[in-house]
Amino acid sequence: MEQQENTIDLSRLFGVMWDRRGVVCGIIVTCTLIAIVISFILPKEYESTTLVQTRNAAKIDITGATAAMAALGIGNTSITSPTMSYIELMKSRTVLDPIIDSLGFEEDERPDAKKFAKKHLDIRNTKGTNLIEVAARGRTPKEAQRISQAVVDNFLLMQTDVNQKTQSLLVKFLDTRIADTKQEVDAAEQALATFSKEHKFYSLDAQAEAAAEQMTAFDKALGDIEVSIKSTQASLDAANAELSAQKMSSKAYHISDNEIVMGLRNQIVAKQLELVGLEQRYTDVHPSVEQAKKELRQLQSSLDAEVAATVDSNAATLNPTQAELLRNQALAIVNLSVAKASETALKEQQRKKEEELSGFPDDVMEYSRLSREVNVKNGVYLELVKQYEQNKIQEAMDSMDIQIIDPANLPDEDRPVAPRKSVIIMVGFFVGVMLSVSYAMVGIRQKE
Repeated sequence: MEQQENTIDLSRLFGVMWDRRGVVCGIIVTCTLIAIVISFILPKEYESTTLVQTRNAAKIDITGATAAMAALGIGNTSITSPTMSYIELMKSRTVLDPIIDSLGFEEDERPDAKKFAKKHLDIRNTKGTNLIEVAARGRTPKEAQRISQAVVDNFLLMQTDVNQKTQSLLVKFLDTRIADTKQEVDAAEQALATFSKEHKFYSLDAQAEAAAEQMTAFDKALGDIEVSIKSTQASLDAANAELSAQKMSSKAYHISDNEIVMGLRNQIVAKQLELVGLEQRYTDVHPSVEQAKKELRQLQSSLDAEVAATVDSNAATLNPTQAELLRNQALAIVNLSVAKASETALKEQQRKKEEELSGFPDDVMEYSRLSREVNVKNGVYLELVKQYEQNKIQEAMDSMDIQIIDPANLPDEDRPVAPRKSVIIMVGFFVGVMLSVSYAMVGIRQKE
């Protein structure tokens, strides 16, 4: 019965529409004509696209300080996707304000960067790749092309400026550390020369040489940690200086209260002590040494990720650049703490080892200590100089963070992306049909 009633109702509906077909056709034709007029009145929009590729550069790795320096453009550890950060930076005021000013908006009609990006830009990343497509809309083909190209050009200028400023700061602070280390090298060499002259002692015998070699692993590890401390301190100084330049107050994240961070720090220190012990017995290519180094890198990566997650969960910043700087600062602080804790633990183990070798005459022990100190200081100095030169090269390369694959195209003037006339006309037609159905239903109710 329900099916029969529905059939009767539809029959009545179509019957009323047929009886009033003149009005029904008039409504549909009128709505369609209005849609056609609207489709021709609406201003045309054209779309131009620029395809760019982000560069995953193989940059510098400083033992024990990788995480703190990675976000400053030096390490090879990635805490966040650079591609996604680039997309957000392309929508920043620094990039878009010059474009908005060049389009000649009236003062009361001028959009802010956020509204302009929403209306005129569609910046997409193909998932799983490092490609970014910048699609820009404009009132003319040339305007669309100009906006798309200007977004990429302005971003490159901004990124180059930011990277080179940060890199220059880091180079400056590394330069200071190198000068200090050079003085330490000179002082160590002078102390050795003075001791040799006063005690007429210029070399170790075979037994003493063998004992000194047992301390080599400690010397190497302490040298690496000294490089880490100086490099990480330079990284921290650079991050603090950049935050200060942006007038951002440093926020306390209470990293030291994080149980996971503290646990990882203690594991890193213990693993470094274990590695030194293995290096005293085996060569660098021994499976046990290589496995310990791998586990140490894994612990460092876990620490980096935990610190970054802690900062991200508390940070409320204006843009991705500032968030990155805050992560740099926190990572540098934690890695500096790890390096100093490792240094303290290694020096304690070194002291115990020296006590085991206390049977040698004092002159032999002192000469051995001074000689090793000269070697360590020289190693630190040479490593810092190497990092300094690599950073100078990196500073010159920082303008190549992204590469343009396809420049902005000039759209065909006869093929605008909006308004889509066929869609608007179809919408107008269906609106007319719906109004006609409503009109017929009103007619049925009036008859009842």
